[in-house]
Amino acid sequence: MAKQLISIGIAVKIVEKDKARCEELSELLPQAMMIYGDGTDRNLLMEEGLPSAESFVALTNFDEENIMLSLFVKSISKAKLITKVHRISYDEIIGGMELGSLIYPKYITAESIVKHVRALQNSIGSNIETLYRMSSDRVEALEFIVKEDSPVIGIPLQELRLKPNMLICSINHKGNIITPGGQSRIAVGDTVVIVTTLTGLHDIKDILKS
Repeated sequence: MAKQLISIGIAVKIVEKDKARCEELSELLPQAMMIYGDGTDRNLLMEEGLPSAESFVALTNFDEENIMLSLFVKSISKAKLITKVHRISYDEIIGGMELGSLIYPKYITAESIVKHVRALQNSIGSNIETLYRMSSDRVEALEFIVKEDSPVIGIPLQELRLKPNMLICSINHKGNIITPGGQSRIAVGDTVVIVTTLTGLHDIKDILKS
């Protein structure tokens, strides 16, 4: 994340209490300001200009510390918050605490595994390019690449017999992103984003009723 922020010109400060890790990060991220200290130390954070920060990311290994840090930052600044939380069993309670964007490592790991499995499926006939799971895995957003002989090609979307709970969100036609309407048509080579509560889709033809 720090590399991505630095690459777009955002100044990054990292507070790390492990000296060896701090030195390692200094070498890996020479453009970031590394601070050797305790990221939960209120005085240290205030000295480093926390009230004027545009964003704050709490990434300790303890949920309680991350939650308290984000609540503290929220009380003194307008910074965008990102909070890491390990325990997913209390996600509804934590979600109501207004801690900004929540990061659940278990969800990220699960998503990576799903992407890997779907990639393997892609090699044996599936045409899924990417897959994301949302809303506690109840919703999937899938990006399909449309190959020849697909039954969805050339037909106005309003005439396609879609399965229930299926939404065609966008069509990428030769780099042109289209917000589809009833008269929009899908062509060979297009990439199409589908959002659905159904699972187990492997091919764009799976969006159609049998």
